[in-house]
Formats: sequence, structure tokens, C-alpha cells
Amino acid sequence: MNIFPIDSKIIEAKFAEFGIKDPSDASIREIVRIANSLEKDFGTSFIRMEMGVPGLPPPEIGTEAEIAALRRGVASKYPMIEGIPEFKTETAKFAKLFLDIDVSPSSCIPSVGSMQGAFAVFMVACRRDSRTRTLFIDPGFPVQKQQHRTLGLDFLSFDAYSFRGDALRAKLDEMTKSGDVSTIVYSNPNNPSWICLTEKELRIIAECAEKNDIIVVEDLAYFAMDFRKDCSVPGQAPFQPTIAKFTDKYVLLVSSSKVFSYAGQRIGAVIVSDSLFRSRHSGLQRFFSSDEFGHALVYGALYSLSSGTAHSPQYAVAAMLHEANHGRFNFVSFVREYGERSAALKKIFESNSFKIVYDKDEDKPIADGFYFTLSYPGLSGGKLISELLRCGISAIGLKITGSEKTDGIRACVSQISSSQCGALSERLQIFDNERRRQK
Repeated sequence: MNIFPIDSKIIEAKFAEFGIKDPSDASIREIVRIANSLEKDFGTSFIRMEMGVPGLPPPEIGTEAEIAALRRGVASKYPMIEGIPEFKTETAKFAKLFLDIDVSPSSCIPSVGSMQGAFAVFMVACRRDSRTRTLFIDPGFPVQKQQHRTLGLDFLSFDAYSFRGDALRAKLDEMTKSGDVSTIVYSNPNNPSWICLTEKELRIIAECAEKNDIIVVEDLAYFAMDFRKDCSVPGQAPFQPTIAKFTDKYVLLVSSSKVFSYAGQRIGAVIVSDSLFRSRHSGLQRFFSSDEFGHALVYGALYSLSSGTAHSPQYAVAAMLHEANHGRFNFVSFVREYGERSAALKKIFESNSFKIVYDKDEDKPIADGFYFTLSYPGLSGGKLISELLRCGISAIGLKITGSEKTDGIRACVSQISSSQCGALSERLQIFDNERRRQK
């Protein structure tokens, strides 16, 4: 028997049970918890769009390398905080071949996922001197703001939607004129909107960073996943666009979670420009044993957080990087399926009266990728989340990402298989028909 739509009072009670007053304020993990609970209550599977987890199996290259490392007994040994030589060397090569930048292996550090890498970078970058504020170019990953709250660091933000191209320069000047901004943070491609900053925009950000001595933290969790161009050939243009081409005041966060489908092993890489890694800042000695940025990052922040990244995942990622660097593992082709899913799912939503919220990169249509954003006429973000849950579909609101488009939601394509498209279409028709009857 079709249980959809679920009675709205049941959904309201479920949010109340978990202490959530407004569904648009619910975190990713809270929506996960509610969807899990509803699935259990009703004995049926929901269409899960709320959490950005890989929907593809991990490459055997990594799995086999990790198994081999475990069989060699690495689990009995503490890893060096700065990382195993293989990981550092292959990361530096990867940066050269796929970003077209030069960085030393010593400036490439493994972290327990990009999330830990970001936390450690904020601990150091925002304590160089009296400036402690971060400027987020939103929308963005909400947990990075939570990390600032945890560290007692202030931040400000703006939604990039209305400030693309040349308009970005004036907005950055406005937001940094107070002189207390230490770091600028953004993701590219962007989570949740999937906008992709152009090289022109990256140059503008770099010029602002140079003028104001600001460190740019570039989150590359979705490395080379702007499928409109093929960045899969090592050492050959086009390369993944990066701020590192225009300034040496950068930190890059590279994740293995999405592009290598290795999320469960919690491993990423922090790539710091050589000049920033060696730079000295008197303010760091208030918190760390050294005033050198790289030393404080590795032996201060990362040491205090986890004493390093687990041994065996480092060997796994090093092996995947090695094969990619030699052109034997096309990691972009491996994840291109996400773009194909996105294109198909957008059509299903749009055929049921939904609109794409972030629809343009300047004057070009947005790429098809890991995420896209949606709104429905006449519904707030919180109401849309609740109404979709009534129809067995879960998503998060854009409000928690710093977006000004608070009537929108983020859809992640990774957990939706082609076999679920029929169910999604049926449930959206139920949703759309009910909304039309209520008008």
C-alpha cells in the first residue's frame, strides 16, 4: 500500500521529537537521523538526497594497497604526523600534473579527511596575529562555520550569487576593508550550489589576498568534477582551476572522499604553498612551540588533534595517486556518473514544477555534478523539506549553508541509483499534484 503522502502531523512530531523547531535549520546529520527514523517507522526506503556520501565503490587500487599495508603490520605502528614519504611525494606530483603548480612534498600533509585538515588550518591561520576573522564566500559547507564556533573564531560571509565576475572585486573590498580578515574560504566546485569559480574570479580573490595579507583556503573536495571540461589527463591542460596559480598565500584541501570514493577511511591532504609553509608569524607562539606556519600546523595543530593520519589509508591514497599520476587510473572518468545522474534527476524535478536555484556560472548554465539546488513556488525552505519528507524524499535546506536563497534545498545525487528514478518521479508527482490541489 502506498503510504505517501505521510500525514503532516507525523512529520511535525518527528522534528519536535528531535528538538528541531524549523526544518530549514536542521543540520545534515539531523536530517539523516530523521529520515532513518521515518524509514524504520514506515518500513520503506526513502529517496536520500541529504548527505554527500559516495555512491560508487572504492577503486580496487586503493583497497588492495591498504590490505597489503595492513598485512605488512603497519597497524602496530604510529604514523609520522607529517605523513609517509609515498603519500607526500605522490601528492606533490599530483599537484603538478593536475593543478599545474609546484609544491614540495614537505608541504603536503595527510589529514583525517578534509574536515580535520580545515580545522587544523583554521587553528593556525587565524592565529598568526591579531586578525582572527574568516570570510566565507557562500554558500558553503556548514561544518566549517561550526569549526569556527568551536574554536571561538569570528567569521563573516556573503552569497556569491549576485557577485560573479567583476562584481566580486568590489564585494571583497567591502568585506575586507575592516582589516581584521585573516582567511578567505570557499569550495570549487561549490558545495552546495555547484557553481564553479572562473579563473578570472580566482585572480580577483588572489589580488585581494595579496593586498591584505590574507590566506586563501581553497576546498577542492570535488576535484576536477566540473565535467564540462576534461581535467583527467596528467600534465595536460585543462587543469583543475586553483587560486595557487595567482598567489602563494594559499592552502588547498584535497579530499579522497568523493573523487576516490574513499570516504570511510577519513583521509585527505592539506597542500600549503612552500612560501607560506616556511613563513614566520610571531602570534603563533602564543599557542604553538614554533612561529613557523608549517611547523605549527603539523606539530602543533595536527599533533594535538590526532597525532597523525592512520597508516593504511595513506598507502591506499598514495597508490591511487601514483596510478593517476602515471595515467593508468582515470579518476575523473571513474566519477563522471555523478554528472549523468544529475542531468537526469534535474529533468525529473523540473517536470514536477521545481526550479533550479543556482542555475548559472556567470552567463553559462551550471554544470551537472554531485549537487544541485531546488525550490518550489510558494514554499519556504523549511516547508519544502517537511513536504518532501511526507513523500519519502530527504534533503537539507540552503539556509544552513549561508545562502540567501533560504527557500531552496540542496539535492545530492550520489545515493540515488537509476533504479530509483521511477520511484522519485512517482513521489514527486504525488507531491506536485497535492500542492496544485491546495492552490
